[in-house]
Amino acid sequence: MIRIGLGYDSHRLKEGLTLILGGVTIPHHKGFVAHSDGDALVHAIIDAIMGAAALGNIGKHFPDTDPEYSNADSLVLLSKTMKLLDNAGFYLVNIDSNIIAQQPKLNPHIDAMRAKLAEAMDVPMDHISVKAKTSEEVGPEGREESISTQAIALIESHG
Repeated sequence: MIRIGLGYDSHRLKEGLTLILGGVTIPHHKGFVAHSDGDALVHAIIDAIMGAAALGNIGKHFPDTDPEYSNADSLVLLSKTMKLLDNAGFYLVNIDSNIIAQQPKLNPHIDAMRAKLAEAMDVPMDHISVKAKTSEEVGPEGREESISTQAIALIESHG
């Protein structure tokens, strides 16, 4: 059995905070306002995987109301998600994802993100696609108020 899942996340940006995407700290004067480390790319990937396996969403398993997840490393949550996926009888085929951000320029960091994500998911790096897009100065991403992410996951049953 093959299934597909879609994930989305968006976080506000604020001066002086840390910006982490795909497990990589990106040099920038703004970072995410969030309960965990705010890694919107990882959050979208987690939701895509959980959606494909009909496991709910990130908030069901890692609620932002739980102090345990305050400043949590999203890559650790992603590794836990992979265990949930395996326990549900599935494995990951691939991930395709988008990051929508006017600034900073993300292309120099894409391979590092793919490597961190692949390591956290224990899959080959060529199973992970990350693309950076601008919004052509339109909307909250274009005004540099937020960064949005999208991910799609393809999974297949073990048997």
